[in-house]
Formats: sequence, C-alpha cells, structure tokens
Amino acid sequence: MGRCTAFVFDMDGVLTDGSLIITDAHSWIRTMYVRDGYALQLAAKKGYPVIIISGSEAEPVKDRLNRLGIQDVFFKVNDKAAFLRNFAEEKKINVSDILVMGDDVPDIEMMKICGFRAAPADAVNEVKQIAHYISPQNGGRGCVRDVIEKVMKLQGKWDSDSKVTST
Repeated sequence: MGRCTAFVFDMDGVLTDGSLIITDAHSWIRTMYVRDGYALQLAAKKGYPVIIISGSEAEPVKDRLNRLGIQDVFFKVNDKAAFLRNFAEEKKINVSDILVMGDDVPDIEMMKICGFRAAPADAVNEVKQIAHYISPQNGGRGCVRDVIEKVMKLQGKWDSDSKVTST
C-alpha cells in the first residue's frame, strides 16, 4: 500500500452498495457514502490520480464525482483490464503502483494487472481470494475511505484540509 500513486475504483458495489432503487419513471437511484466522498476529494486534492471504471452508467454519480474533483470517470467499459492498461500507459502511471478496488467477477482481470488489489468486506469470494487487502467496510459504506485513508496515512499525506468537504 505504501508505494501506491493512483487509485482505481469500480462503481457499483464499491462506490455504491450495489443496490438499485427503480422508480416509477424507470430511472435508477444509487446511494454513495459521504465519508467516501471526503476521502476521494482529499486524495484528488493531494495529487493522486483517482480513476473510476464501471461497466454500467450513472450520470448523477459522475456529476457528484466531478464535484469532488474526480474527472477520470469511465462508464460502459467492457474490458476493464485493457482499458486500464491503455489509460495508465497514456497517463504514464505504472500499473504496479495502482491500488485497485473491485467487488465482483467483472473486476478480477483489471485487479490482476495492478500492484495492489483491495476488496470491500462484502465482495464476492472470487475477488476476496485475489485481494491483498479486504476492507472491514462494505461497498458503499466506507471501504473507499478505508483504503484511501490507509494509503495516505502510510505516506504521511492524510491530514485535514479546510477546502475539502464531505459532500
């Protein structure tokens, strides 16, 4: 964890708890944890690349992440490993320095190419088996905060910043 220079997160089941509320208007509602938002914003302000890669799409989630300073949000990605490999090469990020957090089978190949693999407490067993670290927190309930805080504390970069909010 100590050499991590970038974070990659899946959306559903990591940034959210994986639940979908389906409205009468046939739209989907996801929830995100405010404390995860604080950590994401602090990491971005401290210069860490924070990348979101998801097979699904949720423009309201993208809007919230953009407000937190996260600009690298990619939806409808079918081959997450290939996408991340190309993105990292383009941005000159060494994949061995990336901490990636996924929760389900579609994340496994992407996780395998990264130097450090993390999973929420409620990830599927196949993901837990390849994870270097399993957060005690569930997806959408603090697992993102947990890994970001651990990395930044190890690197002496976790501190208060009055310009960082939790929303």
